[in-house]
Amino acid sequence: MSLDSSLKEQLTSVFAALDKPVELVYENSAHEDQKDLIDMLQDVASTSSQIVLRKNDTGTSPMPQFHINYEGKHTGIIFKGIPGGHEFTSLILAILNTNRKGKLLDSVIVDRVKRLNKNITVQSYISLTCENCPEVVQALNQMALVHGSMKHEIIDGGYVQDDIQKLGIQGVPSLVADSKMFHSGRISLLDLLAKLEKTFGVDENAAPSEPVNKNLGHFDVLVIGGGPAGASAAIYSVRKGLSTAMITEKIGGQVQETKGIENLISVTYTEGPQLAAQLNQHVASYPIRVFENRRVKKVHTDKVKAIELESGEHLTADSIIVTTGAKWRELGVEGEKDYLGRGVAYCPHCDGPFYKGKKVAVIGGGNSGVEAAIDLAGIVREVVVFEYNDTLKADQILVDKLKSLPNCSIITNARTEKVLGDGNKVQQIEYTDRSLNTTEKMDLDGIFVQIGLVPNSQFLKDTVNLSKFGEIIVDEKGRTSIQGIYAAGDVTTTPYKQIVIAMGEGAKAALAAFEDRIYSNAQH
Repeated sequence: MSLDSSLKEQLTSVFAALDKPVELVYENSAHEDQKDLIDMLQDVASTSSQIVLRKNDTGTSPMPQFHINYEGKHTGIIFKGIPGGHEFTSLILAILNTNRKGKLLDSVIVDRVKRLNKNITVQSYISLTCENCPEVVQALNQMALVHGSMKHEIIDGGYVQDDIQKLGIQGVPSLVADSKMFHSGRISLLDLLAKLEKTFGVDENAAPSEPVNKNLGHFDVLVIGGGPAGASAAIYSVRKGLSTAMITEKIGGQVQETKGIENLISVTYTEGPQLAAQLNQHVASYPIRVFENRRVKKVHTDKVKAIELESGEHLTADSIIVTTGAKWRELGVEGEKDYLGRGVAYCPHCDGPFYKGKKVAVIGGGNSGVEAAIDLAGIVREVVVFEYNDTLKADQILVDKLKSLPNCSIITNARTEKVLGDGNKVQQIEYTDRSLNTTEKMDLDGIFVQIGLVPNSQFLKDTVNLSKFGEIIVDEKGRTSIQGIYAAGDVTTTPYKQIVIAMGEGAKAALAAFEDRIYSNAQH
């Protein structure tokens, strides 16, 4: 696997920042793909004098494998397979982060990672076509770099099918410790760290490097959320000359999970991660204080708003704009969580290949459900779409396409009751036929849940007025029921959850906050 000249030229520029040697150490292997691994690593090493390629003569590996050393020590990062596809970026970032370059974990997260118990190993089973895997892989790589005695093995599932079967893995990324899977699927850095703390335990006596209750300062405007609405609100606020901060888990929000975007006006086609990177660049071009990997715990609604973070930090602001978006809705039925990654999935793009030649269900007849069924139809033997109502809610053009596919069928008036399996993988779905009021079961191999979104408004449930669906109720200018608190995007009652609408609503809320500030100052 050789890199083309244009990519090597880009890497030469990227790696110009390296100032200490980083070693890529590959193992002996008789595998037929070993030459491809060496070719790729040689090409990567050729782009910087600070990247050293070395062979480890002390052992052998059944598959192509290498690890990263820094200053003569094993960093804990091990690649089992050839990190091409989406994981090539994970390799590049691992090299940069090893040399303390690029975007690194902040001190609050570093303190929590260092408190994890010593001598731990996490195995990430991934697919090179998985779009959710790199984010998890990169987060674990960074944790390994700061922990000190943590090993992170990134394992391409294509090389270890026996292990995949033995572990019952049917989704990626799947995280394994001591031969037990403790997570499968997309996960934020904060939730991932919480799972590591639960799985491995923490050293309660480890002292933080700085005060936990740190005061982050006062700002004219605080934007909570970093998706399209949040980026828009922050940019419009700072352009009005207001000191602006953003609290977010990750810039881009749910956009990161969107594959193809063809309806963002003036942009013919883009993809979620690319748009998220552009939002990040645009925000970074302004003096906006961004506090990433943070969640808000509580908002105090005095004239000057006080905001507590789950990390223990706090800050104050004159105005708050909430743009926390929404997350995928779960079925909430028996067996759903038990079989996550072992037959229950939420991402057809990532996990669809595991069901090649098998029968699957898609729960949800809206646009996302029907699009998922159409995508899966090209991979699986049979797709059955389950819809709660008596007709599908998706656009007619999608419904027509679905109905034209010979291996797709539709069951309406179906309420999912249970996910059933043998303890290792899904075997059946149990549902109620609402038209006949009968309980039915269907044999299948996998269930893809696509039933819409839940607004991320829980931290405000006792603060501002919410709709019965949990959306923040806003007026035509994005004002909430509390003076000085505004909201925009998918977390609100604004109809049509679209990127272009979220951007406009974010700008509108920022302008409203500025307008109210001007009138308030004029009156005083």
